[in-house]
Amino acid sequence: MPLFIPDSSLNPSETAMSKSERPLLNHHAAMPDATSRRRFLQSASAGFGWLAFAGLSSAQAADESNPLAPKAGHHPAKAKRVIFLCMRGGPSQMETFDYKPQLNADDGQPSKNTNQKYFGSQWAFRQYGESGQWISDLMQHTAAHADKLCVLNGMHTDSNEHGAALTQMHTGSFQFHRPSIGSWALYGLGSDNANLPGFISIKPPVILGGARNYSSAFLPTIYQGTPIGTMSQALSKAVVPNLSNSRLTTAAQRRQLDFLQAANRDIVARQGHSPVEGLIETYELAFRMQSELPAAMDISGETEATLDMYGIGPGKRTEDFGRQCLLARRLAESGVRFIELTHDNWDHHGGVAANMPLRCGQIDQPVAALLTDLDQRGLLDDTLVLWGGEFGRTPDDPRGDGRGHNNNGFTMFAAGGGVKPGLRHGATDEYGYEAVEGRVHVHDLHATILHLMGLDHERLTYRYAGRDFRLTDVYGEVVHEILA
Repeated sequence: MPLFIPDSSLNPSETAMSKSERPLLNHHAAMPDATSRRRFLQSASAGFGWLAFAGLSSAQAADESNPLAPKAGHHPAKAKRVIFLCMRGGPSQMETFDYKPQLNADDGQPSKNTNQKYFGSQWAFRQYGESGQWISDLMQHTAAHADKLCVLNGMHTDSNEHGAALTQMHTGSFQFHRPSIGSWALYGLGSDNANLPGFISIKPPVILGGARNYSSAFLPTIYQGTPIGTMSQALSKAVVPNLSNSRLTTAAQRRQLDFLQAANRDIVARQGHSPVEGLIETYELAFRMQSELPAAMDISGETEATLDMYGIGPGKRTEDFGRQCLLARRLAESGVRFIELTHDNWDHHGGVAANMPLRCGQIDQPVAALLTDLDQRGLLDDTLVLWGGEFGRTPDDPRGDGRGHNNNGFTMFAAGGGVKPGLRHGATDEYGYEAVEGRVHVHDLHATILHLMGLDHERLTYRYAGRDFRLTDVYGEVVHEILA
């Protein structure tokens, strides 16, 4: 039987949660007591097979027992959902959205900060739209949306190592195993579609944090992201494992569930609160996904014009990321709360002249198409689209055609979902070494994302190991200057 059984290695606390480890969210009800794995196995009379089937028997459960039921936030939301376009590897801000005329003027001259030489951008920047946003020629399709973009030029983070910075971008911490921002959003707000995962990660990185980037960590496993495809696999060939059942029809599975519901209700009646209750919705969701997720992933019904707009077609360099962006639009339409797309690899220590046109050429048209499509369908106003990587690049290089890691200053952009359109917020110094104005730390970015979704980052907490944890730890300020 097709089941998405949670990976306990990602969430070891799930089987041993004490009373002091219950969630706190705006006075939501506390979770029932859990028990040890040993005691649970002793109480499950039919063993693991019974557990797997019994977990599917919650179709008639009341909404209040469903951890994915839609929840009210702390304040009115501007964004109902988030699409994060993750550029894994650290895209160069000097070649995309951070115009540095002084750096370009001093190209090849000895750097004042290091023993290296300044490396100016090899591509022209132009001003676009009524807002006059400075955008590189490498991003001409996205530049057509300049008046929709809120460009954050003052980003900074704590580490210049890929794995640490990527993990912090996703979870707020690179030192400890913490829930992903998508998991926090799903925990705080629930899902708008009972038949699809509320958090989906498309082609997530398999290295540099791997599953930690979409893990629920100590949050209940139901809030973990569902991965679709891998970085090494073309999205056109991606499938969700174990989604279909080759041995039983849906009707036969339904008969099994009806029979097993009686056993499940009997166990709960005799034992009261049971760990089975914490797994029921996960398995039930997996059962329901069999009918709706394949339909959401099937783009065969899209018009030729839509496919062309996204750059989807055999042999096109935009084919794979175009499919990711189109799938993101379809999932957003279907009620998925948090969607992440990943494009790899922007780590250009050398070969900038060859690699930046290639990478930008793969994503520029699809990103612009996504913004166009969301806007035309009336979805952009309440969808927060976020673009960027784990950090940026340095303005100097010993080889003359590469850039090092730069966590002190980099660029991301946001669009829709309650941010000010046509705004450039923050700045790096004249060469791009570090953020000097409108500085936005990753913690501030997370606080702002949650705020736009109607959640107070200081109140969205979960009690674990004797303390209340939150995405932003003890840091983070909402960047009110960018809010519409």
